[in-house]
Amino acid sequence: MSRVADSIRRGLRDAVAYAEGKADESGYRVHVPAKIDVKAIRTRLDMTQQEFAGRFGFSVNTLRHWEQGSRQPEGPIFASSSARPRRSKKPCKRSNAQLPVRG
Repeated sequence: MSRVADSIRRGLRDAVAYAEGKADESGYRVHVPAKIDVKAIRTRLDMTQQEFAGRFGFSVNTLRHWEQGSRQPEGPIFASSSARPRRSKKPCKRSNAQLPVRG
């Protein structure tokens, strides 16, 4: 195997161990930003509100509340299984966009 494949394999084993609670958690750090700029994320991906909400599995109404600042998404919402991008025949217009965070 190549060194890259070995590195990926080790990373996957570590991720599974962490997810199953078998890893030493002191070796990991999780950063959840205080404020998530959802509108900037959507804009950078060049998606409409309907496309973004549909792709990530939440309602347009919820998205509007986040974008207007009346509510903030919970930290793990984008990592939860319900918010993972759903398969679509239409790819994201800007899949390599950086995800901005409000400071």
